[in-house]
Amino acid sequence: HYPLRRQRQMCIRDSINAEYGGNMERASTKALHFEVEAKCGKARTAKLTLPHLSFNTPIFMPVGTQGTVKGLTSGQLKEIDCPIILGNTYHLGHRPGADIVEELGGLHKFMNWNGNILTDSGGFQMVSLLKLAEITEEGVTFQSPHDGSVMVLTPEKSIELQNKIGADIIMALDDVVKTTTTGPRVEEATKRTIRWIDRCIKAHKRPHDQNLFGCVSL
Repeated sequence: HYPLRRQRQMCIRDSINAEYGGNMERASTKALHFEVEAKCGKARTAKLTLPHLSFNTPIFMPVGTQGTVKGLTSGQLKEIDCPIILGNTYHLGHRPGADIVEELGGLHKFMNWNGNILTDSGGFQMVSLLKLAEITEEGVTFQSPHDGSVMVLTPEKSIELQNKIGADIIMALDDVVKTTTTGPRVEEATKRTIRWIDRCIKAHKRPHDQNLFGCVSL
């Protein structure tokens, strides 16, 4: 199944090349500036500038699933110079809901955080909540583990939620499979992910201040 995962990686890379004129070492948009600063073999360091902060890569990104990193306040994250955290689109969309987060000024204000935020697409829940999910070409239907309510997460819905949440980086919805999965299911997920990326691009309403990234599963 490695060649299929590699195919997805190459397709996403090609789309990025097309977006930035074929230059993978320097890229700029209204919401992002990326420039490689040093290389050693295949390793590299770079500077990434997003709407809220600039920072060097590679970097460790703490997980704040529902707008908080467990055990740390936003103030403590600032004290340790953390420039970016991750939020979860599925969980935030379910509780408290993207509309409420938007009404309160977006996730940054909701959690009193002036650093950068990346939200995942909700796709990982296809693995973590697989027993409560039904995956089709249209999207994925989840049954909440908390109250049994149903959420239909399509590529368009994932982007709508992330546009409301307001992260600096938003992720395209991908068809996620376990790393141990082999055979036809991997091929199905790879090709569906590429189709879903096109739908995510069309649905994205805030390219001026939110960066849409593709997922590469290795």
